[in-house]
Amino acid sequence: MSGTVNADRVLAGAKALAAEHRHGFVGTEHLLAGMLQDGSGLAATMFSSAGLDPARVAAGLLKGLRQAPADQPAAEPSPSRFAEQALERAAASAAAAGRDAVEDRDLLTVLLAQPKGRTAQLLRGDGKALTALQAALGIPTPVEKPAEPAGASAKPAREGREPRTEPRPERKSAREPRPERRPDRPARVDAKAERGTRPARPDPPEPELPPLRIARPDPPKPFPWSVLLLLAVPASIVLNRMNAAPLLVFGMACLGVLPLAGLMGDATEALADRTGPTLGGLLNATFGNAAELIIALVALNAGLIDLVKASVTGSILGNLLLILGLSFIAAGRQTPVVKFSRTNAGMSAAMLALAVTGLAFPAIFHATHGPPNSTAELYLSEAVSVILIATYGFSLLFSLKTHKALFAGGDHPAIEPRWGVWGSIAVLAAATVGVVIESEILVHAVGPVTASLGLSQTFLGLVIVPIIGNAAEHATAVVVARRGQIDLAIQIALGSSTQVALLVAPVLVFAGLILGAGMNLVFPVFDVAALAISTIVVAIITLDGETHWFEGVQLLAVYLMMAAAAYFI
Repeated sequence: MSGTVNADRVLAGAKALAAEHRHGFVGTEHLLAGMLQDGSGLAATMFSSAGLDPARVAAGLLKGLRQAPADQPAAEPSPSRFAEQALERAAASAAAAGRDAVEDRDLLTVLLAQPKGRTAQLLRGDGKALTALQAALGIPTPVEKPAEPAGASAKPAREGREPRTEPRPERKSAREPRPERRPDRPARVDAKAERGTRPARPDPPEPELPPLRIARPDPPKPFPWSVLLLLAVPASIVLNRMNAAPLLVFGMACLGVLPLAGLMGDATEALADRTGPTLGGLLNATFGNAAELIIALVALNAGLIDLVKASVTGSILGNLLLILGLSFIAAGRQTPVVKFSRTNAGMSAAMLALAVTGLAFPAIFHATHGPPNSTAELYLSEAVSVILIATYGFSLLFSLKTHKALFAGGDHPAIEPRWGVWGSIAVLAAATVGVVIESEILVHAVGPVTASLGLSQTFLGLVIVPIIGNAAEHATAVVVARRGQIDLAIQIALGSSTQVALLVAPVLVFAGLILGAGMNLVFPVFDVAALAISTIVVAIITLDGETHWFEGVQLLAVYLMMAAAAYFI
């Protein structure tokens, strides 16, 4: 097969799975399981749309296959005849379509057209999963034969022949002794001796196993909570105009920000799909924390500098501890030990340590140089901000251009984006305006809310505001982790934390110059200590390249301790 780049990749992954499970062969089950391991690939996306869990199906495909004994070295697995035929048919399908390379759709169509063995056992269950998958791939479903009326003969009589009327002769009893062999008849040739001269028989077909009832028919559509939450936007505006209770206005404004931040993220993703990987990655990096940045700018304009600094620290801690902890718990519910890329996690942790170092130096300068000098601290903050922004630019060059292969998340299926280019721009613009309006309402209610509840701006900035601004991003990370894409969830959590420290915080410093707010990077000692401790804990947990649900619980415990300490500040 020439030009079968994807087919070779799938075969290599199938061989790795077979070797990992000590299987002496590579069958069609290994091919399909290897395709399902790519959580963002076509196979996993289609199985999820059909109501199946790709990770569970992949594990079920490999369960029960013959393994080599534990005390014997496992031989290198080789493709079975069925696997080779599947790859050849996929190559022929690609050639018929005028393509040199075999795509995932070609091989998936071959594997699901007439599933055998474990594949048929897992897919032919109660639901309509197999039918839905075949329909999505354009595989024609066989037409069932109409049932014959009762009493009809199983085989129609031939034309021109009258039906038999006389009774059949009685069969001989099976108990009658068989006649002895005549001495002049030659003896039967030994089967073992004759076997060497006969041609080899073809391999028997894979047995059809009874279906396992794991397919879920027609999964219910999730309730559109985002549409319902959008009603909070006009409700907050009306309550603010009516001078309602500050706590009610604050809560309604918080609810209004949630769906608007989600729309901003969806519009950015749609634009990224339309513009290609490089420009799309730049858009995601730029607008990843747009909602939180807008809230911080509005608070900065209102002179709430303590709230802004606390929100920056709270966003980093929320991504590091809350998002990552929930993602580890969601992924750990599917499998006991979750493996991820140590390289990606190590680079993200190193970038985060650099960012925390940049935020720590102004605080150290403030604590070690006698009486506070606001001018010197502001100049130092501006210099550090320039360095952090430059470092962030180089990180984009590293991840999107020179070393983008290290951050690749696999082949993405050709799914039509939700909106077009102009539709995405319109949604992004409308959601941005909505976030600005809701941020104004939220910030103006901060003072009365803190006074009535006895809370500090530090607690609101460390806990409440980051959860509101990053709610959509939090939900995305947890969902992809539950689907088995733990590397993507780690990139979302650590990447968002790095972006806040390297880009959002320096931008707020220069925005303070324009607004005359005097924003600097001199953070309280509690904030810097919390950032340093959290970075060390996350680096230790991600050092070995694997995790489980209890490590997620540990991260949540650190976050709750930080929130409890912030409550008493």
